[in-house]
Amino acid sequence: MPATGTTRKLRSSHSLRRSIVAAAALPLLIGALASCGYGSDAKKDDAPAKENVAADAGKKLSATEVRIGYFPNLTHATALVGLQEGLIAKELNGTTIKPQSFNAGPSEIEALNGGSLDIGFIGPSPSINGYVKSKGSNLRIISGSASGGVKLVVNPDKIKTLDDLKGKKIATPQKGNTQDVAFLNWISEKGWNVDPESGKGDVSVVRTDNKVTPDAFKQGSIDGAWVPEPTASKLVSDGAKVLLDETDLWPDKKFVITNIIVSQKFLKEHADVVEAVLRGTVKTNEWINANPDKAKASANAKLAAEGGKPLDAKVIDPAWTSILVTDDPLAGTLKTESDWAVKAKLIEQPDLTGIYDLTLLNKVLKAAGKPEVSDAGLGVK
Repeated sequence: MPATGTTRKLRSSHSLRRSIVAAAALPLLIGALASCGYGSDAKKDDAPAKENVAADAGKKLSATEVRIGYFPNLTHATALVGLQEGLIAKELNGTTIKPQSFNAGPSEIEALNGGSLDIGFIGPSPSINGYVKSKGSNLRIISGSASGGVKLVVNPDKIKTLDDLKGKKIATPQKGNTQDVAFLNWISEKGWNVDPESGKGDVSVVRTDNKVTPDAFKQGSIDGAWVPEPTASKLVSDGAKVLLDETDLWPDKKFVITNIIVSQKFLKEHADVVEAVLRGTVKTNEWINANPDKAKASANAKLAAEGGKPLDAKVIDPAWTSILVTDDPLAGTLKTESDWAVKAKLIEQPDLTGIYDLTLLNKVLKAAGKPEVSDAGLGVK
């Protein structure tokens, strides 16, 4: 799928790789991945960890540190690669990054609202919930990060068609999270009924932590899952089959799966730091698109640092190609996901006016010669 604007499908291109390798002056990736079959570009890097190392040159920024949260998911590729390669730190001119890893949206929102986190990579549903619960006072969405990377995978011995899901047990990561809301909406459009609170009904929606889902599938306690990558491909490697890619349900095959959010307090007091982080994320997405194999290996290196070992090629290869990195927050799709949550009676109809502030992002994009992006009428007035 060819790139347009600030987006491009994360896929390998042998001819691109040859030309990039010939010209690149970027650091080589850590050696642990070279032995795991993630491409000949992955070589040992004896340099110190780069995520907390910022450039010394240039004007010092208004904060000595910035606390950045993210998930150890491939749908957070911008964060994983940007931290691993030092591409975000390079823009901070001495301001130190304090990275924080989270496993669930509510805990990241709590950290942001509680003042222990400044900037976070997070899904649309937690963004909406956090904004609504604080009555619009605590966060802003300042950029997009990723689209896609969500699949319905099932036990092919029990489920052969979409209609076969009726009466089966299907996992989602958490009640009210982005995938849970999407699955509940899909069930509703099938004309089936499920209680959104208990998950009981024509389909049993089993809220299961992504770390537990593969074992639950192996043990037969679930029949499938509507989950993000790399969990979906982990299940496929254990015998599951992809029955539906959520991308196929959306117009233009794009929907927001990861946003970048910021504390309004931090944005007000340290706009220069926020702008620098956004320069780093825009450059990270550009580097990912230009170096898909290196970027895949880099993300895997960061995941290995989080979980103790890299993903197998049979997991990361199909997962990586299903994710699209994008600076565009795809704001219209966030509004749709909000409407789905209202329809499922998980939230009341929210006023999302002001949830976006894309001023700094569009400034960065304009300076980089890239097209500006829209807040779909949901920006600050």
